[in-house]
Amino acid sequence: MAKKKKVPGWHAMRKDDLVKALLRRARAEARQRANKPTVARDKNPQRLEQIKTKLAEAKDLTFRVIPGGNGRAKDRLIVMVRDPYWLHAYWELNPKSVERAKVALGPHWHGAQPVLRVYEVLRDGAVTSTRRLVRDIKIHGGVKNWYIDVRNPPKNYQLDIGYLASGGKFHCLARSNVVSTPPVTAGNTFDKNWAEVAKEYDRIFALSGGYSDSEASGELREVFEERLRRPIGNSAAAQFGVGAAGVHAQQPDFEFKVDTELIVHGVARPDAHVTLRGEPVKLRSDGTFAVRLNLPDRRHVLPMVANSGDGEEQRTIVLAIDRNTKVMEPVNHAPVE
Repeated sequence: MAKKKKVPGWHAMRKDDLVKALLRRARAEARQRANKPTVARDKNPQRLEQIKTKLAEAKDLTFRVIPGGNGRAKDRLIVMVRDPYWLHAYWELNPKSVERAKVALGPHWHGAQPVLRVYEVLRDGAVTSTRRLVRDIKIHGGVKNWYIDVRNPPKNYQLDIGYLASGGKFHCLARSNVVSTPPVTAGNTFDKNWAEVAKEYDRIFALSGGYSDSEASGELREVFEERLRRPIGNSAAAQFGVGAAGVHAQQPDFEFKVDTELIVHGVARPDAHVTLRGEPVKLRSDGTFAVRLNLPDRRHVLPMVANSGDGEEQRTIVLAIDRNTKVMEPVNHAPVE
């Protein structure tokens, strides 16, 4: 029986074709995996819920409001003048107002950003005025106050707080009082301590519109009295007579309060772009900067990022600061009768 004649190279060609086919298939599968949408690796429902909670807290401006008295909480935005270049905004918002904003913005709510909207108030005579939008400042939940730097004093300002959605749609939650920054003088220095407010509250109260006839002046007075923990204006004796305090009136309590704030300062290249917690930091002509922050009791993590003017270099410095205030028991050295 005649043997079947072998074709030279037949087995080798078949093996090569098989290898090439396998390589083509592997490359095709790799391309499919690369083009496939990324699926979240973390399928832990608890962790996903935590992420959703953090995102919701970042958008919630109510600052863990605990409603008092039939679930009522005021919607108010108060602005105070710190010096010619700085304003201090303080707000309280009802959770129901945030819910109304969510309904009003509808499909735009998902991408909406909480902002402070800064207006310059232009006076057209003694009565009428117009507002010019200066800028929107992105803020976040978990706080109830913000420091705003302003330029070219003296000027008049008013703020709105709310949510800014895509397309420029803005839903306002509260509107502030109108304030006037003073002209620059030798006494208005950047490093003036906030504790001086207690001594100069009358001047700051006046610059912040406290003596105006507007409705916001009452809320401003209320905030000042809450923060300073004392009445603004006439004393109880002046309002109700000396006898209102009683014949055996005791001396007022020994008042002693301590507060603090943080000033972050440094230097970068004058053309650099510097941010603190994501907010831009204004550099002076020589590259130096200074930012003043409130410092409530808790741990503060403050990331600062500097990008070179051409965007090719980046530097990051993280400040971690703990404030823990402890009030000790009072000691009375008065002799025992």
